[in-house]
Amino acid sequence: MRAQHLRPDADAMDNLWNQVATEYLGLRPADGLLQRTEAARRPRPGPPRVDLYVDPVCPYTWLVACWLREVAEQRDLHLRYHVMSLRMLNEDRVVDDGYRRTIAASGGPSRVATAVVTAYGPRAFQTWHDAFGDRIFDHWRYPTPAEYRTASTEALAAAGLPTMLADAADSPQYDEELRRSHDEGTVPVGPDSGTPIIHLDGIAFFGPVLNAVPRGDRALRLFDGLRLVAGCNDFYELKRTRTTPPAVHYERAHS
Repeated sequence: MRAQHLRPDADAMDNLWNQVATEYLGLRPADGLLQRTEAARRPRPGPPRVDLYVDPVCPYTWLVACWLREVAEQRDLHLRYHVMSLRMLNEDRVVDDGYRRTIAASGGPSRVATAVVTAYGPRAFQTWHDAFGDRIFDHWRYPTPAEYRTASTEALAAAGLPTMLADAADSPQYDEELRRSHDEGTVPVGPDSGTPIIHLDGIAFFGPVLNAVPRGDRALRLFDGLRLVAGCNDFYELKRTRTTPPAVHYERAHS
């Protein structure tokens, strides 16, 4: 007689998976978070659409933004920028004190970005982010809060926006809207995520993590490959260790 294997109920399976996530991944998902993540994963039909979630201080998000600019110059692409926060992403994680201090000191630009989006919309945010990135990512380093403030102000002026919006860096005024946008971007990925985050045709991923900007056909091949794997519901992760700092400086092609 064959042994009968009883399938555990859904709640027991969810509890077991939460335990695995806590012990193996070092995460402690809030009650119901994984269920919210699964429910948020809904593909969207139609032409290629990319929602890029940006913390302006992240060099890897900057590289992805530049890569998507390369793609958009060659393809009809519906690209929209949104704000997220590394500070919020790491607030409940076990990270070393040095990294936590770095994140705390770099929270101003995401607040400025949220002020720009709230007052002037996502296109203005994209223009501001381009100008901010040109100033902060001229070479790889850990900028100081003063450098972030200067770059934020200069980028506002370059984008034709009021420079007084730079004062948002030191105010919690926009934090509620920042968290709403942050959650919109991160919940469909899940708690084991970082930056950059993109939603490609409605499918959310942490990544791709690039160390330099692919150009021309290389940019298109990467985009097409990413769309291919995004179309597979059971694809979750590819990863390898970074061995060099990111080549963040990006020179635009001149027509």
